[in-house]
Parts: sequence; C-alpha cells; structure tokens
Amino acid sequence: MVESGDVAVQPYPRGSLRRTIELFRAFLVEQTDPDRFYSTLAVDSVAEVQRWSSLEGATVIDIGGGPGYFADAFAAAGARYAGVEPDVGELTARGKVGSNAVRGSGLQLPLASASVEVAYSSNVLEHVPDPEAMAAEMLRITRPGGVVVLSWTPWLSPWGGHETSPGHYLGGRWAADRYAAKHGKRPKNDFGRSLFACSVGRMMRWVRSVEAAGQVSVVEVLPRYHPWWARWVVRVPLVREVACWNAVVVLRRSGS
Repeated sequence: MVESGDVAVQPYPRGSLRRTIELFRAFLVEQTDPDRFYSTLAVDSVAEVQRWSSLEGATVIDIGGGPGYFADAFAAAGARYAGVEPDVGELTARGKVGSNAVRGSGLQLPLASASVEVAYSSNVLEHVPDPEAMAAEMLRITRPGGVVVLSWTPWLSPWGGHETSPGHYLGGRWAADRYAAKHGKRPKNDFGRSLFACSVGRMMRWVRSVEAAGQVSVVEVLPRYHPWWARWVVRVPLVREVACWNAVVVLRRSGS
C-alpha cells in the first residue's frame, strides 16, 4: 500500500487483468474524483518505472508533473524528484504548488544536459505542437545509462480527443467547437491550441532516428494499460493507433 496525496493506493501486479480493470475504473472518475484517478495512475506509473531503473536516490524529472501526485509517489520510492509544469492552473490544482516544482516548458527544459537518471512524462506529448522536440529535450537532459519514459494518448485512440471524444474522429476542430457550443466554454484540451495529433507511428519514426544515430537503445514499447497478453497490439501499424489507449516508449541513453 502506498500513500499518494490523501489516497492510499495498492499497486497491482504488472500485466494483470486486475491492474487493467482497476486503472480503467479510476479513469472513469478522472473528472469527479481526481484524487483517486491521479493517485492510482501515479503509483502504478512509479511501479512501472522501477522495472527499467532503480529509483532509490535517483534524480527524476517529470515533465508535466502537475499538482504533485507523481511527486508523492516517486518520493515514496526514494527518488530525488522535481516536476516541470508550464500551466499555473495545473500546479495549483490541489490548492498550492507542490514542493520541487518549477514552471517551464517541455520544449525548452530549464535543466543542464546529462543531469538526470530518469526523464519521465505522462500524457504531455499530445499537448505540445512539436512532440519530437520535447522528446529530444528529455533525451538531452538524461545521463548516459539513464532512461527516458514517454507516455501519451495517441490521437486516434478512443480518448484521443480527451473530453471532446469521440467527436474527434470527425475532426479535432469540429469536436472542440461542438464542445464549446454545448458547454458555453472552450474545452481544456482544445485542438490546435492545447491538444495536438500525436500518433504512435510518428513517435516511432523519431525513436528509430535517434536509435540509428546511436543515441539510445530501445528498452520497451507497450500499450500502457493493457494486460500482458494484449500488448502485441503496439506492434501492428494502424491497429495500434486505435487499440493503444495510451502508448509508452522507454529508451536508454547511450554513451559512457
């Protein structure tokens, strides 16, 4: 049992169907019970990262760290954590700015090159206009032997339009305008402003380019929430764009 924020969360066995079910249950209350959703996601995410890197004493930078749920979970695992968040509203979503948080852009990280063991990002790539540039920045700040963990929502997945889903299948701008007409305000995830189309194929092309340049080795590519027996979907072009509710790429920085 792990304490994250005000919620005690039990991490479930990796790749199990029970884990998938519990994550989707938490996902259903993202808007109504954000403490439960983000605490569950943070604890699960840290358990996953520990498969690829020891966190005890490791320096972890979380791009898009938000109001502190991930900070709590990484700290509980023994990491030296700092979050980078561009949105003041996200930083203060729990009432106050969490410790070790800095306002900054993932496209220009305010950190020295080769300064961290783990560069982590959960659900941010789809919110920047140049996801390759953000991924390159994460790679830049990671020490040789360290890991980069990228997790994002592919545009063609069922939740690709976020709160405008499934209307995004008819066009991102149309879905955002329809949401605005219905609710009297623009969506938080407004296509072309704060939400962009980021496909699995697009990011895999970037991964292949930095791998070919000898900058990284690919540790793992997987659908984030799927049980182990359904993880094959990430290897099938086109299918993965729809079937991967959330995609994860794990890279290890080359060099000595």
